[in-house]
Amino acid sequence: MRILLTVAYRGSNYCGWQWQENGPSIQQELETALEKALGHFVRVTGASRTDAGVHALCQRAQFDTDARIPPERYPFVLNRFLPPDIRVTHGQQVEDDFHARFMADRKIYTYRIYNAPVASALHYDTTAHVPVRLDEKKMHDAVQCIVGTHDFAAFVASGGSQKTTVRTIYSAKVERNGALITFTVCGNAFLYNMVRIIAGTLIYIGQGKLPPECLLQALESGSRLDLGITAPAHGLELTHVGYREEYRILP
Repeated sequence: MRILLTVAYRGSNYCGWQWQENGPSIQQELETALEKALGHFVRVTGASRTDAGVHALCQRAQFDTDARIPPERYPFVLNRFLPPDIRVTHGQQVEDDFHARFMADRKIYTYRIYNAPVASALHYDTTAHVPVRLDEKKMHDAVQCIVGTHDFAAFVASGGSQKTTVRTIYSAKVERNGALITFTVCGNAFLYNMVRIIAGTLIYIGQGKLPPECLLQALESGSRLDLGITAPAHGLELTHVGYREEYRILP
C-alpha cells in the first residue's frame, strides 16, 4: 500500500529536506526511522524540498510498503525512532497512483519577522530579526499585486530546475502581532527561493529602501534586480500542503 505521512519539523539542525552529503536531512532521518520500524529500507518522496534551516508544520511524504502496520499508527511507531525536532503527526493510505509532490494543488508558506530592537532569545531560529521598525500596512498593500496568475521569472534564485516560471497565487497577507510580523502566502506552487525573495523585498519596502511598486515592476520586467534581498531561511515555514478532491485519499 502507499502511505502518506504528515510531518512537522524544526529545520535548524538539518541541511534541508533532501539527502545531502554535507549533513543530516529530514528525509534521511525519516527513512532511517522507517527502516527500523519496517525492517527494510523504503524511499520517501516529499511534497516540498525545503532548504537548510527551513521549518515545516505540514510537510507531506509518501512511501510504499507491504507492512501490516495500520496507517493511522505510523505517528506512534515512527516518533519512537525520530529526534524530538521531527514529528510524524498523521498517517493515511492513499491510492497507488497518488504522488505527494505532483498532485499537490496548493501550498501555504509563512515567513516570520521579529521586528524589535533586540532579537528574541526564544525564537531566534524561527524568525528573521529586523531591528528597524517596519511599516506592515505598506508591506501588505504592496504584496497584493502578486495575487493571481503571473510569470514570476524575477522571483527565482539561480539553481532552480523549473520548466515554467508561471505560478498562481491565491492569497497573500502581512500582519503584525506585537513585535511579530507574519507574511503568509498561498499558491499552487512556488519557485526556488520565491517566498524568501518576496519576504526580503517586503522587508525593504517596510524599511523604505524600495518603493511599494517594485513587486509589480519585477513582474513586468522579469528582472531580479528590481527586488530586494533573499530573506534568511530560518524565518520560513511550510505551513500546509493541500490536494485536489479528485485525488481520493483512502480512509
